[in-house]
Amino acid sequence: MTNTLQPTDDRRYVLHRRITWIVTATIAWNLIEAVVAITAGAVASSAALIGFGLDSTIEVLSAAAVAWQFTRRDPERWEKRTLRVIAVAFFALAVYVAASSVSTLVNQVDVQQSMVGIVLTALSVVIMPFLSLAERRAGRELGSATAVADSKQTLICTYLSAAVLIGLVANSLYGWWWVDGIAGLVISGFAIREGVEAWRGDACATSVGMLLEEDHDDHPDPDHKH
Repeated sequence: MTNTLQPTDDRRYVLHRRITWIVTATIAWNLIEAVVAITAGAVASSAALIGFGLDSTIEVLSAAAVAWQFTRRDPERWEKRTLRVIAVAFFALAVYVAASSVSTLVNQVDVQQSMVGIVLTALSVVIMPFLSLAERRAGRELGSATAVADSKQTLICTYLSAAVLIGLVANSLYGWWWVDGIAGLVISGFAIREGVEAWRGDACATSVGMLLEEDHDDHPDPDHKH
C-alpha cells in the first residue's frame, strides 16, 4: 500500500508542522500547569502538587527540545542529540518523583485539601493523552524517534497527573495520605525505563525510524527503492 512507503516531501512538511504545533500546545499547557500546581501546592503544603508542577517544567524542556529540532533545516540530523535531552528529562523526572514520594511516605506529610489541584490534575488527565497520541502518530509516520520519545514523556506526565489526582482525592475523602507516594514510585519506574530507551540514541532511532523502513521493506512492493 502506498501509505506504507516513506512520506513524500510535501507530507513530511505537513508532519513537521503538525509536530511543531503539538509540542507548542504541550509547552503552553505545561507552563500553566507548572505555575498553578506549584502555587496550589505551596498553599496546601502538598509535596505531590509541587512535584507535579516541577514535572511540568521537565515536560516543557522535552517538548522545547523537539520544537527546536523541528525548526532546523534538516531535523533528522539532530535526532540523537535531542533524544539525549529527552532522556535526561526522563531521569530527572524519575529522581525527583522518587525522592518526593519517599519523603512523603517517610514523613507522613499531612496534605491539605486542594480543589484547585484536583481540577488541574483532572484537566491534565483529559488533555495530555490527546496531545501524546497526536504526536506519536505523526512521529511514527515521519519516522522520528524524538517525536515518539517526547510523546512518551507526555504520557508519563498523564500517569503522574492521574497518580496525583488519586492521591489528592483519596486524601481529601479518606485521609489516605500514602496513596500518591506509592503511585509516584511506580511512575518513577516507568520514567527510568523510557529514559534508558531514549538514551540509547542510535538504538532508539533504529527501533522507531529504521525499523519503520524495515517494516516497509517487509511489505510486498518490488518497486520499493533499496
